[in-house]
Amino acid sequence: MPGNGFYRRKFGDCSLDDFESLPFTTKAELTQDQLDHPPYGSALNFPLERYARLHQTSGTSSGRPLRWLDTHESWQWLLGNWETCLSHLELRADDVFFFPFSFGPFLGFWTAYEAIARLGHRVLPGGGMTSTARLRFLMDHRATVVCCTPTYALHLAELAAGEGIELASSPVRMLIVAGEPGGCIPATRARIEAVWGARVIDHYGMTEIGPVAIEPLDSPGNLLVLDEHYIAELIEPNGAKAARDGELAELVLTNLGRVGSPLIRYRTGDLVKGRRTSRGMLLEAGILARTDDMIHVRGNNLYPSAIESVVRRFVEVAEFRIVVDRSGPLADLCVEIEPTNENVSDALAEAVARAIRDELLFRVPVTAVAVGSLPRYEMKAKRVVERTEIATKNS
Repeated sequence: MPGNGFYRRKFGDCSLDDFESLPFTTKAELTQDQLDHPPYGSALNFPLERYARLHQTSGTSSGRPLRWLDTHESWQWLLGNWETCLSHLELRADDVFFFPFSFGPFLGFWTAYEAIARLGHRVLPGGGMTSTARLRFLMDHRATVVCCTPTYALHLAELAAGEGIELASSPVRMLIVAGEPGGCIPATRARIEAVWGARVIDHYGMTEIGPVAIEPLDSPGNLLVLDEHYIAELIEPNGAKAARDGELAELVLTNLGRVGSPLIRYRTGDLVKGRRTSRGMLLEAGILARTDDMIHVRGNNLYPSAIESVVRRFVEVAEFRIVVDRSGPLADLCVEIEPTNENVSDALAEAVARAIRDELLFRVPVTAVAVGSLPRYEMKAKRVVERTEIATKNS
């Protein structure tokens, strides 16, 4: 990679023949590189005129989006990854795919949309519509597969109930969800499957690395890494030593065909329990949490996904969020739940608090808020907020 300034500086005199001796790549390094070499950084193998596509991350973890460029050849490799994902799903010739959101600069389902069209399936874009209009559009065009975030799948179901639309009797037979951990949280996926009457398929990928894994039909709740497209490693969380199969580990990835903008030994920050199988690395129960999502509260370490796994079992909860208060010497948090019916508010809050205490062995105040008061999200939801953010918005 003589033209790649980032890796030329990073690897120095390292031998590329000894892969495991190469240093890890982190998102913080890439972000700093783009600050030092604006606007796209120096982790590029070719001159800028070779690049045809631009995407960027949501910027939710670092606050600054990470921009990523692809050449035409790299883009074709990304589409091929999605075609590999889809090969695990036993698609039917008459499947119609609906994408109920406005496409933005995130990589997201761009690659899925183009790969599915390349395979010859009908694809329905849902941008420029209200959510209610998308539901009507879905029914009118008899979509069989919906691609969206878990959050938006639940929001559409909530709206459908209010509009008298029976999603469970619609032609939709499958939802491919991505962008959030909800697809691999049993309570969340069970709730989506119940209201839609359809199978949930989880997908995992990142703007900067590409489409990485898919939930195979014969292995519900797990993710299969596309081993032919990636080198997947497991290391100790927040460490550097290799982790054993089945242990909680951070996933490290190297993409093998994104030659225009490669990533080598990239620390994803995603926590998994992986084991190697004859088909490739299987991530048991999918993505469990993120290393940067952990909340330290009064001597306890808590992941938001653990709270969601409890809250989503209560069908009376329409939406929720976790509010972190750092105004004192120790961080504290509470959970706000929005009930489907005002009449169940107090009893529901008590039941949720009791379930969190009994299952997570941690006391968390739970407060019921007014119906319709919590935000709804079309794309990736932000369910962990700082108390100061709420105070600023309300001031």
